[in-house]
Amino acid sequence: MYLGCAFAPNHKGMPVLGEQDQLDFLRRQVLTSRNVTGGWPMETLLGGLNYQIEHHLFPSMPRPSLRHCRLLVRTYCAQRGLPYTEAGLATSYAEVLRALHAAPR
Repeated sequence: MYLGCAFAPNHKGMPVLGEQDQLDFLRRQVLTSRNVTGGWPMETLLGGLNYQIEHHLFPSMPRPSLRHCRLLVRTYCAQRGLPYTEAGLATSYAEVLRALHAAPR
């Protein structure tokens, strides 16, 4: 239950890409991931998975370094007009529930 609650706010409700989507590595990772804001309490609660965008871009980067990389990645995305999605935990869960509600049954 805990792991599901930690993983869900980072991807659920984000675009799902298919084989027909010809996106480069950066766009594929940034467009399908969401960071969860909340500082060190959220980092502790989610074990660093709140920096999901950076985790996907740099999977072997040590968890404590992800927070330092965030500003660089966010700035780089802004310079290229690439959406960088961040939301608080409650907003993330609301987006998850909306996506699950809209899913075909």
